[in-house]
Amino acid sequence: MLTTEDFVITGSQNKPIVIDVTYLNNNTQKPVVIFCHGYKGFKDWGAWNLMAKAFANAGCCFIKFNFSHNGGTIEQPIDFPDLDAFGNNNYTKELNDLQHVINWCFDNNTIKKIGNINNLTLIGHSRGGAIVSITAFEDARVKKAISLAGVSNLLARSVTNSGIENWKKTGVKYVENGRTKQQMPHYYQFYLNTIKNKERLNVENAVSKLKIPYLIIHGESDTSILIDEAKNLHKWQPKSKLVIIKNADHVFNARHPWQENTMPKQLQEAVTKMLDFIKQH
Repeated sequence: MLTTEDFVITGSQNKPIVIDVTYLNNNTQKPVVIFCHGYKGFKDWGAWNLMAKAFANAGCCFIKFNFSHNGGTIEQPIDFPDLDAFGNNNYTKELNDLQHVINWCFDNNTIKKIGNINNLTLIGHSRGGAIVSITAFEDARVKKAISLAGVSNLLARSVTNSGIENWKKTGVKYVENGRTKQQMPHYYQFYLNTIKNKERLNVENAVSKLKIPYLIIHGESDTSILIDEAKNLHKWQPKSKLVIIKNADHVFNARHPWQENTMPKQLQEAVTKMLDFIKQH
């Protein structure tokens, strides 16, 4: 029987991280998979719940969570009711949050009972792909890593490389959310934190030193994160596997909300490739 359990743990600056765990309740130890959402994302976006069920039905213990400062709350984990938290987010907080989730997996009795925590795979979508790639380099507990439409350069993102003087003067930069129409703040601390930690945030450095199996999946028609970024990751880590999904956009043709009972064909193809990779390694 397919089971989903919800948990709340403490993340960066004592803000909560909401987690769900999906698995088949059949008394077998399963590979553990942790999924990290991307920028302006959340764990229940679009077809991610269908993806979780697909992984669980294939025999994985699938864990997804909201970063502590993604703008969601315990009461409203979907969308962005807490824009102040969003504005105070940064890359190192997300790295820290992922560490909290991994630590929790190793300590939590539910996970230890149903999952083989020593067979741990990280998947990151978009910005989450960079967070996963850096964590896979830093944390020896991670045995496999997957970049799903992942970014290859955090320092070159538009939020950190343009309008710096005005950002410093006003203390905040706004980016419109195309779907919710919210003006989403980025406080100047984001820039300061990124520059202060630029060595650690160097994705090329992390990826080039990976010693574990590394899968890179990217949509052929991704206009948000260009396919060149996937090719960069593959170039920096020649032992990696690069898979290009034809006719797939940045979210593999899903949308939010996703009303269908099945994943779009392109996301299903990506899920199949990820499951094959986990089983092969």
